[in-house]
Amino acid sequence: MTMLSSSSSAELAMAGGSRFDHWRFAGTVLRLGSPILIAIGIAAAIWLGLPLDARAKTALIVFALAIVGWCLASLDDTLIALAAAAALVLCGLASTRNLHAALGNELTWLLIGAFIIAAVLRASGLTERLASAVLSRTRSVRALFLAATGVIVATALFVPSTSGRAALLLPVYLALAAGIDDRRIRRALALLFPTVILLSAGGTLIGAGAHLIAIEMIQRSGGAGHGYLGWLLLGMPLAVLASFGATFIILFAFLRPAERAHVIELPSTSAESLSGRQLYVGALVILVVIGWCTQPVHGVDAALVTLCGAIALTLKPLAPLSMKQAVKSVEWQLILFLAATTLMGQTLIETGAANGLLRPLLGALPQDALANPMMVAALVSTVALLSHLLITSRSARATVLIPLLAPPLAALSYDFGALAMLIVMGTGFCQSLPVSAKPVALYADLEHETYRPRDLIGLSLLLLPMMGVLLMVFSLWIWPLFGLSLR
Repeated sequence: MTMLSSSSSAELAMAGGSRFDHWRFAGTVLRLGSPILIAIGIAAAIWLGLPLDARAKTALIVFALAIVGWCLASLDDTLIALAAAAALVLCGLASTRNLHAALGNELTWLLIGAFIIAAVLRASGLTERLASAVLSRTRSVRALFLAATGVIVATALFVPSTSGRAALLLPVYLALAAGIDDRRIRRALALLFPTVILLSAGGTLIGAGAHLIAIEMIQRSGGAGHGYLGWLLLGMPLAVLASFGATFIILFAFLRPAERAHVIELPSTSAESLSGRQLYVGALVILVVIGWCTQPVHGVDAALVTLCGAIALTLKPLAPLSMKQAVKSVEWQLILFLAATTLMGQTLIETGAANGLLRPLLGALPQDALANPMMVAALVSTVALLSHLLITSRSARATVLIPLLAPPLAALSYDFGALAMLIVMGTGFCQSLPVSAKPVALYADLEHETYRPRDLIGLSLLLLPMMGVLLMVFSLWIWPLFGLSLR
């Protein structure tokens, strides 16, 4: 009897396992098949429903398939972008020369050199040492948060990409969190770091790959590209206000008055002076930043300044890293992604696909709406701020939105460069979900508890109106003072 019972139990277990496998197989088919069916439907709608020529339709289909892949597929974003770029070349919509040029332009070399400089900085421990020296002097939670915001914003001046800054500042956050016992304060501090990293990135040209995409598209449209100093003047005031505004929101929304005034005792930094290597690295980085800012005076290409700095910073025995070691830290995946997406945006504009897609949609709006710069600024800002809910990559958002929104509006006497700047600054808002940005995911997945998805959603709902107001104010009244007007 016992043997029969055991046999029956085994058969039931096998049957249950079989049913489970069938359900899992069905779920896998649905998960893989849905993006394919959606892609086929979109491609058919574009080919049969839009009054465009074959080249524009093909470009739009490739572009739409890439968006579907970025939004729904589990494939790597760079793989999708490279496949789309290859498809554009194979279809005769872009030349191989343009593909090669995208990999060898000035901005690509600027980013490569900046990654090497950031690797040397990280190896020297200089950034962590200086940040700890500043933050250890604070006594209250409020002062700590404000000082941390200033330190994080400052790193945008010389460290490329938000993911690179998130990794550079992670040891600083961990050191601070180790000295804080209160779980609510640690949660607020964990929210602060990725939020300020993302919002302050708009302050510099190297702050995010999306900025390089925007500059490339502005130049190809016939506009004047912004150098490091030009972008700094336009973007840093907005980045600083957004960063400190977010800090105050976190302080008042996630902490009680007693917690904000709570006195903390952080470990003091070593009294030892900076080492010779750290002084060498710090002096050279300052010279590189000065070289970027004074480019209109000396006329030396920003990429060349960066490469010279990278070479000097990897000279042994003065440097903490050799060139061979530093090159390994370059985010080559991001470099390839930027090259591929730049080609995609360029092709959309050159084939007329962007104009052909958006012009009917814009024509459906009330006639007075597009004649009013305030309405246009509100429309573009809203789309840019909410786009991260569909497209998780910031560079991909810039690739999608700039060629789709800017050319049709530029045909209505709006400035392409001002529109691109507004779009790319809006795409910096992406704190709603852990998957929306790499810094958010990094600080959410640590050994100790940080924040939960509902904390991110609550913070985003508070940040969204602030960012909308800032974008409107700068695009309509501040940037025109620097010669960048929507009209």
